[in-house]
Amino acid sequence: MSQAVWTGGISFGLVNIPVKLYPATEPKDVRFHLYDRRTGKRVRYERVTKDTDAPTFEPELWSEPPEGEDRIDTPIEGDYETRLPEPSAAARPVEREDIVRGFEMPTGDLVTVTDDELVSIAPERSRTIEIEEFVSLADIDPVFYEKSYHVAPARGMGAEKPYALLLRAMQGAGMVGIGRFVLRTKPHIVAIRPLSDALALETLFFADEVRSPAELIRGLGDVAISDREVKTARQLITAMATSWVPERHADEYREELLDLLRSKPAAKPSEEIPTGSASPVGDLMAALRASVEAAKRKGAKKTAGSKRAG
Repeated sequence: MSQAVWTGGISFGLVNIPVKLYPATEPKDVRFHLYDRRTGKRVRYERVTKDTDAPTFEPELWSEPPEGEDRIDTPIEGDYETRLPEPSAAARPVEREDIVRGFEMPTGDLVTVTDDELVSIAPERSRTIEIEEFVSLADIDPVFYEKSYHVAPARGMGAEKPYALLLRAMQGAGMVGIGRFVLRTKPHIVAIRPLSDALALETLFFADEVRSPAELIRGLGDVAISDREVKTARQLITAMATSWVPERHADEYREELLDLLRSKPAAKPSEEIPTGSASPVGDLMAALRASVEAAKRKGAKKTAGSKRAG
């Protein structure tokens, strides 16, 4: 069983139901790692800045501490160009503590924000999802659905009876409950709806997050369609109508991809590259002695050649 992503309660009226939230979906996309074919090594992504990029905003310059001491974040006065270190590479790694978040305003201005500032306005984690209203499921367009979760009663806390009561009442009424809560650090508006034998929770997009298709369908109302054409189209829909069976719609591409991967031979493992420390001390001493003898012989030849030349 997957791990619960949230533990709290659902409240409607004076009834509170202790529940746990579990992801209802499990994406199974085939994901690849990237490798360098020349070296066989994994390609990694790093946080870097490029020496060729111009600064977007005036950078903060910090004093470098004496060796062995922690850095003191004190701005340096002086000319920016003369304070920058000489470029040593095309890309320079950036430490996590040196990263600042920036946001481009509609005016085009860039503003930065610190982690402390974000923490100061972060919403508190919700302990309860309070149902504010009940609406018809048909009134919610599927475009508003963001992510699905299963809602399970918290065991050993007397949640089973009020959980079953809410489930059956909502099934009989054909309604879903609308509420709000904070999952991790993000506020959500949610729809709690009944399944055949359990409650589900759908996080919803806020109204201003759903784009209007008005610009995309401009002029569609001027298209002339006869009643006969509409009737024929409805007859075709009726002829093709069936029950929704998810198992009939498998991801055929993913299965073909997995078959391809299973049919391929495994990449040959790389051999261990011996390091210098792996050389036995005896071998190292023998190599040193041989080097000394070779140097002596080379020196003797040079001396003899000098005498002949004299």
